[in-house]
Amino acid sequence: MALEARPLLWLALWTLAVPARSFGKDADGGWRRPGPGAPAAVTEEEHCTVERRADLSYAEFVQRYAFSRPVILQGLTDNSRFRDLCTRQRLLASFGDSVVRLSTANTYSYQKVDLPFEKYVEQMLHPQDPISMGNGAGSGVPFHWHGPGFSEVIYGRKRWFLYPPEKTPEFHPNKTTLAWLRDTYPALTPSARPLECTIQAGEVLYFPDRWWHATLNLDTSVFISTFLGTEVVAAASAQPTSAPLSGPGGG
Repeated sequence: MALEARPLLWLALWTLAVPARSFGKDADGGWRRPGPGAPAAVTEEEHCTVERRADLSYAEFVQRYAFSRPVILQGLTDNSRFRDLCTRQRLLASFGDSVVRLSTANTYSYQKVDLPFEKYVEQMLHPQDPISMGNGAGSGVPFHWHGPGFSEVIYGRKRWFLYPPEKTPEFHPNKTTLAWLRDTYPALTPSARPLECTIQAGEVLYFPDRWWHATLNLDTSVFISTFLGTEVVAAASAQPTSAPLSGPGGG
């Protein structure tokens, strides 16, 4: 189960299995906890096939990526203030008594469970194995598509798998991404494999409209996603500029 989506922004938390890329002594925000590790399949890809860009101009983004392919954006913003607000200690202090709603990511996710955020964090964050739904390292969302969007990792790492709209992936909608990675991915020919990359803390992934994508959390993943209407992207393309891009998050 995972926290239910809210309009425009998603915030998700999962158990940490291995350290995130260093941001200093508090790099994991307190989310790394003692306990069992992640399944062996929860690793980064051998080779990232999504382009990483820093200092990308707005005009080049619209011309090369906005309508055609994903891109990983680096160095957009200084989100240190927001990172501070998203540590385990700060979130529990601010929202521990708040009620959150849990649901699964499959096509039969009719059941909703409400419980205090503190209970979710303290009792339900643990690694997921390939055959069960869970909240820990190894959890994620199976293949699906929607409008364009940005996803920024605040803590942890999130592995993404992406296909263009015309290339429907081979998957079962009610099996986990981890099960797909174990059972289906190894048999795919090179031409049938998705674009894939692990998004590190401080990076932002942009994906265009209707691109298929699935995710796999490798660590505790605190992330925020902003979903755009296609009319927003279309309007943006009519106003090119050479100024650098600004990030989806502030602070």
